Amino acid sequence: MAIYKWEARTRQGATRKGEIEAGNEAAVMTQLRAQQLMPVSVKAKPKDLLENISLFKPAVKTRDLVVFTRQFATMIDAGLPLVQCLEILADQNPNATMKGVLRSIKNDVEQGATFAGALAKQPKIFDSLYTNLVRAGEVGGILDTILNRLAIYLEKADSLKRKVKGAMVYPTTVVLVSVGVITLLLVKVIPVFKKMFEDFGGTLPGPTQAVIDISEFLQEWILVMGAGVALVLFLFFQARGRFRKFRLHTDALFLKMPIFGPLIRKVAVARFTRTLGTMVSSGVPILDALEICGKTAGNLVIETAIMRTRAAISEGRTMAEPLEAEGVFPGMVVQMIAVGESTGAMDQMLSKIADFYDEEVDTAVDALTSLLEPMMIVFLGGAIGGILIAMYLPIFKIAESIG
Repeated sequence: MAIYKWEARTRQGATRKGEIEAGNEAAVMTQLRAQQLMPVSVKAKPKDLLENISLFKPAVKTRDLVVFTRQFATMIDAGLPLVQCLEILADQNPNATMKGVLRSIKNDVEQGATFAGALAKQPKIFDSLYTNLVRAGEVGGILDTILNRLAIYLEKADSLKRKVKGAMVYPTTVVLVSVGVITLLLVKVIPVFKKMFEDFGGTLPGPTQAVIDISEFLQEWILVMGAGVALVLFLFFQARGRFRKFRLHTDALFLKMPIFGPLIRKVAVARFTRTLGTMVSSGVPILDALEICGKTAGNLVIETAIMRTRAAISEGRTMAEPLEAEGVFPGMVVQMIAVGESTGAMDQMLSKIADFYDEEVDTAVDALTSLLEPMMIVFLGGAIGGILIAMYLPIFKIAESIG
């Protein structure tokens, strides 16, 4: 299969251009004539030398997925055939990676695969949540409704992720800049003062001598320290990826952190309830939905709790009881889920919990930013101010001697 660029005329004489994936030029002309178009020219599209190198392929972002999902839902609702929808969206998609994925899905559907089955072959773009919801929509004949729900879910999940990332960007940037400025002062500026003080002779004040000692230590060991920090971080992430027990302990530690722990827990609750509510309202079986929620929890402690709850439900118990026994989710969440189970409105209750915790995350992020900002200013001002005062003390002493 190759991609061909074509130009054709309609019956009214209007010129149209586009791209089609086909086996040869004859197949392209056949497709154009089937669309009541008169072919003018058909040429194979030149291959991009970098298209097979993953480093140069543009990433498919959540926003790209949301736009595709909404457009696809609109076309399906308008009655367009599935293959034609995929072909139109592939041709007009500006992301080269997404364009290739949609063409591959279109080919699988043309060869007899279900839409959900074709999506399952692209796990890097369409996760198990997306695939299972689409499968439920195909079985129930409500694919357009499911796709609209998916788009709303993806938008809210992306918004939640952006809030947390946005809260971390500012303090991280300030800390990195602060460390860089202080290191530059100690490694490059302080040695100049040291040489000047040595020329004058005499005994240096204690703070000044301490700063000079730190400067000399950094000049000698800064590369070793940088390599050591990089090695520790590398080993930490490797251990988290390979050893489940280590990851379980570190995830439990993250949840107990004084400032970030409550924020991580609120984000996890919002994600769990949003995902489960979307899947339950779309007709996905509760056991399948809980398995997917566990895999997308992002924290192994919470994932373990969800999977134990799933096992308890498979034995005939309600969801609220094992969730309460695990002690991971707040009591209010467990009670609201219990009410949802007793009233038969589980999906609505889960959506209300998710909306509530989205607002809680907003509040926690604002509080975190308000707390960290003065702390960073005090740290940066204190460190740089201390270094400057330490360097000026000998100058004051020299001025007094001269006087």
